Amino acid sequence: MKQISEYQNKKVLVLGLAKSGFSAAKLLHDLGALVTVNDGKPFEENPEAQDLLALGIKVVTGSHPIELLDEDFALMVKNPGIPYSQPLVKKAIEKGLPIITEVELAYQIAECPLIGITGTNGKTTTTTMIGEILNAGMTQGKALLAGNIGYPASTVAQNAQKNDVMVTELSSFQLMGIQTFHPEVAVITNIFSAHLDYHGSQAEYEKAKWHIQENMTAADYLVLNWDQKVLQDMAATTKAQIVPFSSTQIVPGAYQKDGQLYFHDEFIMAADTLGVPGNHNVENALAAIAVAKLRNISNDNIKTTLQSFSGVPHRTQFVGTINERRFFNDSKATNILATEMALSGFDHEKLILLAGGLDRGNGFDELVPSLNGLKAIIVFGQTKDKLAQAARDAKVPIIEFSENAETAVVQAYALSAAGDTILLSPANASWDQYKNFEIRGERFITAVNALKK
Repeated sequence: MKQISEYQNKKVLVLGLAKSGFSAAKLLHDLGALVTVNDGKPFEENPEAQDLLALGIKVVTGSHPIELLDEDFALMVKNPGIPYSQPLVKKAIEKGLPIITEVELAYQIAECPLIGITGTNGKTTTTTMIGEILNAGMTQGKALLAGNIGYPASTVAQNAQKNDVMVTELSSFQLMGIQTFHPEVAVITNIFSAHLDYHGSQAEYEKAKWHIQENMTAADYLVLNWDQKVLQDMAATTKAQIVPFSSTQIVPGAYQKDGQLYFHDEFIMAADTLGVPGNHNVENALAAIAVAKLRNISNDNIKTTLQSFSGVPHRTQFVGTINERRFFNDSKATNILATEMALSGFDHEKLILLAGGLDRGNGFDELVPSLNGLKAIIVFGQTKDKLAQAARDAKVPIIEFSENAETAVVQAYALSAAGDTILLSPANASWDQYKNFEIRGERFITAVNALKK
């Protein structure tokens, strides 16, 4: 990593731990900063805080006292999930204290180039696709996954070598806290309405996403979903070279035509040979193809990697086949849009959907068109009655109720025939029955595997 001196003997407040805060605090300490960590979790329940204290780092846990800002801090490194409306953050803004997120630190110390990927949906899948394609075709160095995908960027950057490339997934929360962050290639998969409780408005959300290109130059490449007018409009305001991708039209970049995927006029592969189903994954693959071609990866490496790509855990992940029934885990589908996208990739006549979860007060009328033609649906959780009504409106012939995702697997298998697909795509958050969507997906997989015994 680059040995920078700008933090030597400077007081820095790291607000919020988790993986990224813990990594940032250790890095800043190693760079000679005088670090104070503030985390809301009590000290006795906070192993990260305990480890940092053992290193000689000052820790304040259990609350977020405003008095902390009485110290003459030069910088705040904020956990991305903490909103700017939080009282300590608001006070820091009033005092004019610079606030960054951990990905900015990562960029400052990284010796290798960065590829940045953001968007409302498809970030993790696209990031993973890009990483696997690059690693299949790079002759020197490695593609290292980093960022919102689960690997703190500042940790990855410390270990990256000059010939490596950091393939970095970036949330809107992270992008709000950048100053000099500069990817050589950036991707925006799409922009829909999301996180309005955090950003306050759709315009502010889009502004946060657009930060990814803030420091890009005419030597850099910005890969954009050209099927979205919002991104076409935003493209006029960047200095970077635009590389569009589209699943519906021919563009000077990556595109789908007659079921075939191309980059400019070069045929890459047939869309139906992708390892993961659905038009949303065609879009993800097109974005990945564009990045791969910009990095001079061969068509054969691109094709072979995407054909064998089995998905990301909990995101239309292929789990396996049992007696000619295919099982897919899309537990990450915590909203209606994500489930609509998943459903678009399957033959409804042979599809059994498992759905349900936390009741946030919304209805499911907009899901009805995507439920048309399903073989069956099994609903569970707090929203089971609402989803059952949506299924009736869609005239789904078989509607069953179940206790949870695991019991729904058994019922779905009993209803299925050879050639059918059983898809967990809940359209709801998991918190009524599970701690997170990962656990829900893991329980689903366990239940599927139990059918083999």
